[in-house]
Amino acid sequence: MNDRLITGARVEEDAQYEAGLRPRLLDEYIGQDRIRENLQVAIAAARQRGEPLDHVLLHGPPGLGKTTLAYVIGNEMGVPVRATSGPAIEKPGDLVGIVTNLKKNEVLFIDEIHRMSPTVEEILYPALEDYEVDIVIGQGPSARTVKIPIERFTLIGATTRTGLLTSPLRSRFGIVHRLEFYTPGDRLRAGPRERYDHAGGRARRSEAARGGRERVR
Repeated sequence: MNDRLITGARVEEDAQYEAGLRPRLLDEYIGQDRIRENLQVAIAAARQRGEPLDHVLLHGPPGLGKTTLAYVIGNEMGVPVRATSGPAIEKPGDLVGIVTNLKKNEVLFIDEIHRMSPTVEEILYPALEDYEVDIVIGQGPSARTVKIPIERFTLIGATTRTGLLTSPLRSRFGIVHRLEFYTPGDRLRAGPRERYDHAGGRARRSEAARGGRERVR
């Protein structure tokens, strides 16, 4: 009897189901209509110029889709999204390693960006404005600063606590959006699409559940 209905491991059926639920483009993103419209204009302009999108700050209560929206922006720009979080970038060298490996126009997504340390934040400023990072070589009187050019990229920061962001960091973002709670109308719009897209998967799960109940009886 190895046909367990519940397992702690991730199964292929669940992976396909979850991938289908997550929107990939702005047209598939439910809710946040004002934000979607503004982003569509900004993304279209950036693609027409052949430049990266201006740096984006997404803030609001947790669970509203800030991470999902960051990946949607990457998909709309046709570039990969490199994701990390503020607490994970412990030292300036960690950030230097991340930004120097970014390709042209790629998106760097930093979740909980308000939790970055001040020393890491100082390294980020020239990367956002001048697309270069400063590293110190040597120690003491012989120490010198070397500027390393990096590719132009888009930073997307996400936070639930904008009050903890420093003014210099906040001023580096050209696009700032607050995500609002979803309305009953948004949930109704999401419901039929979800039922349509995943009817097959849900039917299979229902059959498996019925089979499990029959075995129990």
